[in-house]
Amino acid sequence: MSSPCDPQHAPVGDVGAALLVIDSHLKSVHDGKTGADPEQKKLMEQFAASLGPTGADDLVDGACTLIYMFMTWLRKAHEEHDKDVVEYVVPTLVASMRMMPRSVRPEVIPTMAGLVIAAGTGLSPNLWRQQYGDWTEAEMTPLEATAFLLAEHINRITEDPDFATRMISEALSRSVDED
Repeated sequence: MSSPCDPQHAPVGDVGAALLVIDSHLKSVHDGKTGADPEQKKLMEQFAASLGPTGADDLVDGACTLIYMFMTWLRKAHEEHDKDVVEYVVPTLVASMRMMPRSVRPEVIPTMAGLVIAAGTGLSPNLWRQQYGDWTEAEMTPLEATAFLLAEHINRITEDPDFATRMISEALSRSVDED
């Protein structure tokens, strides 16, 4: 029986834009910038303002697609070692979020953990979240942080600071080539 949260029923969203945002944060961290770069922040604000209502929804769906793709990769990597992705990824993710109280409010951590668990068990994170109502403003930064932390986790595992971004970029290229 098919689940209403089956990824085949989920909107993909703007994965390219979501990846751009995450990659920008990854590069900022790896360039050793500890605070928000004012120029970077201004560019991101302009980008967000240019999206409009449907563009913002597409960006959220794109971030959820990234989470799903990252968790799919992590699940396969963990299964190769007979390990459960939820057992090994979720506690680290939650601990990281708890150390980010200015960006991730404690009350949204269970939702972000739920998104990751949904993706780790093969469900669409955005369809899983949709059953609880509309996204809230308080969930936007944590959603971005979740995708960022998963990408960073993959990069650490592979010992390649660009692996997660490259993996998604290559998947996007393949999907364009197939169309």
